[in-house]
Amino acid sequence: MPYLIAAGVLLVLVVLLVQHWYITLPIALIIGLALILPRVVRHIRMKRYFTSEIFLAHKSEIASVVAEHNEIANYVAEIREGGSFSLGSSSTGSQAYLASFQNTSSQGYRRDRNLADYAAPNVHNCSLQVVRNAAADPLKYVMKYFDVKATEETLADVELLGESVARLEDAVENLKHRESGITTSFDPPAFILKHYSDEFMRQAGVELSPVTVPYPEYAFEYVSAGGNSSQRTSVKLDTPVVDALIDALSQKIRFRKTAEGQRALMTASLRKFIKDRDGYTCRYCSISVAIEPHLLLEVDHIHPVSRGGLSAVDNLQTLCWRCNRTKSNKVPATDPLT
Repeated sequence: MPYLIAAGVLLVLVVLLVQHWYITLPIALIIGLALILPRVVRHIRMKRYFTSEIFLAHKSEIASVVAEHNEIANYVAEIREGGSFSLGSSSTGSQAYLASFQNTSSQGYRRDRNLADYAAPNVHNCSLQVVRNAAADPLKYVMKYFDVKATEETLADVELLGESVARLEDAVENLKHRESGITTSFDPPAFILKHYSDEFMRQAGVELSPVTVPYPEYAFEYVSAGGNSSQRTSVKLDTPVVDALIDALSQKIRFRKTAEGQRALMTASLRKFIKDRDGYTCRYCSISVAIEPHLLLEVDHIHPVSRGGLSAVDNLQTLCWRCNRTKSNKVPATDPLT
């Protein structure tokens, strides 16, 4: 099939060269072949490589590695589907669905250059001063205009968001490292990675995950009355921003004098502390990064938050992705290490 396509392209090129540039037929054929032949040769080399004994032997040798990569790719999709990736919303535009909006300016009129996004819950339409103030103090303005109240309930929601984002960030990054390791183990010719990288992964049996981290993003937008100018401040809630928001909320909250009020803040630094404490080893199956360098580890609540568990150091443990996936929100009868 590729050869038929190449022949068709060559024929079109020859016709164009002869008709539009007044080149003789032999010269047109030579030019056409010079343009098409390298691609045909490259395609033949690609086919030979993927059917070679060397490639098939490597494929067989790392079949288990590829299988685990594909399991994690499916796990990444599960995290995306089951995680919490939303927070507050702006009150502006909350009732926009009740009306119809139409720009009645003439075609090409300057007012049509910039249009405000009135209906988006993650966009706050405001004055230019608010846009600039939000750029200087983003968390304060996100809390104020997107209904992120300084309460313990909101803090728990932000921590859940941070946990979902961090898990997905780690899993996506883990997949990238695994794909790099698979590529290194094959050590394919340079032209394969340059021109056939997706085909290479497919031939190796790797399922490429299209999943990305759906970071909540909030925007403060100013559009002038005439639409001639606009400015926007955007705040993306990735892990560092979520941690900063957790800290900002905790400073404003007067915790109740209860165990819940004394709990730790579930931030990236706490998750790292737990992994350090557990020696980057799963507390269920005892596998560690020393044994498996690309091991995906997660921090888990021993007693789930959904059942009253707290984000306290003694209620947190390191689990590998397999054990955490199996555990779900079950409450263990005893500590796995006791």
